[in-house]
Amino acid sequence: MGRSFRAVVLAASVTFGMPAAAFAENLADALIGAYQTSGLLEQNRALLRAADEDVAIAVAALRPVVDFVLSTSRNLTDTGAPAGVIDRNTSTLTMGLSASWLLWDNGRSQFATQASRETVLATRSALQSVEQQILLRAVQAYLALIRESEFVALRENNIRLLTQELRAAQDRFDLGEVTRTDVAIAEARLAEARANLATAQGNFVNAQQEYLTAVGRQVSSVAPPPPLPARPADIEAIKAIAVRNHPDIRQAQYQVAAAELAVLAAEAGMGPALRLAADLSSAQSSNNTADRDAVSLSLNLSQRLYQGGAIAANLRRTMAQRDASRAALLNVQEAIAQSAAAALIRFEVAQASIEANDRRIAAAQVAFDGVREEASLGARTTLDVLDGEQELLDAQAARIAAQSELYVAAYQILAAQGLLTASNLKLPVQIYDAEAYFNQVKTAPAFRSQQGQQLDRVLRKLAKD
Repeated sequence: MGRSFRAVVLAASVTFGMPAAAFAENLADALIGAYQTSGLLEQNRALLRAADEDVAIAVAALRPVVDFVLSTSRNLTDTGAPAGVIDRNTSTLTMGLSASWLLWDNGRSQFATQASRETVLATRSALQSVEQQILLRAVQAYLALIRESEFVALRENNIRLLTQELRAAQDRFDLGEVTRTDVAIAEARLAEARANLATAQGNFVNAQQEYLTAVGRQVSSVAPPPPLPARPADIEAIKAIAVRNHPDIRQAQYQVAAAELAVLAAEAGMGPALRLAADLSSAQSSNNTADRDAVSLSLNLSQRLYQGGAIAANLRRTMAQRDASRAALLNVQEAIAQSAAAALIRFEVAQASIEANDRRIAAAQVAFDGVREEASLGARTTLDVLDGEQELLDAQAARIAAQSELYVAAYQILAAQGLLTASNLKLPVQIYDAEAYFNQVKTAPAFRSQQGQQLDRVLRKLAKD
């Protein structure tokens, strides 16, 4: 088709009374909007912060646990005596501090801490994967808006041509050159074209709604897409990059590492643990006869020997989960390699389709012009002219679809390589810092510590962002 993306978008803008293309959003605007407004990204960032806190919880397991205890009790005692019943009721108020410190647990807590750190890395990779999905959806919504606007312009142009053909058929009928059948055929084609235009307009509105969902704002038109991004030369090259960089594969690798550490933690948990316990209490009674202060300190070495088979079952379960994560890694690697190859093949097919449709359009245009000229001389029927125009229309529509397919495939190639991220695309946005929150909580700060106050400031900043 001779017209570029820009020319068709401008034509569609005039058709629907849209603002000029100078005010249209470009692809970078769409990606920025998707990155800044995605609720799914916010959800997964919160999940990452929850995973960060698991590291803090694991670190805290090796720190003292201190409890404050305040209790009151009432003892009702009646004692029989020769003089009568003696009431010895007393009330006791007890205050105390209780502390427990796990000194050693055969390495179980250290393995659990390391496993939680691997889980954090896996969750970060999952967040990057979601980011790629969000940005790819924005690309698809952007290109769909261009594609559907081109279809609208194409259908409108088709109606104009069919209106001319109907008028010409009516004129020839009035002169007795054609029959009423030729006029009816032209009328039927024009009615079909109007129905197709209504469908195209509906698809355009749907594309606008998808753009609103994907990007976070509604627009009437978008600017032409930028030049195609660079891509690997062949399938093996894209597979190698995808297997090395894709966040889904990194996520699966970290999950395997976490599962391995979970097995070590389960094995260590079958061994003994050493705990230090301390208690300080003060009790006061209502009759001042049982006031007492007490301090106790103990060192306990314990090991659970039997729990009805649950200890061994827990170990077998963690080993099975480790085996499942290993198998999942292999499956993810195969799936990513396949999707990367499919994206490159899709791109090459779209390229070939565009070239073929360009030749098809050129030939169909020559054929249509020739048939229309021959019809004016009485050598062709109205149906021949309409068929020639339909062939040209089909070729132009196929070219529009192939052009959109080409761009979608190009960005799918980026996503397959793990490169469709705000950072790699150098979008002018505030990139979410996945380490900022982790660095504040990894040492498990208390609420009132200086580090805890810094953490509060980080949380407030995240809420504003």
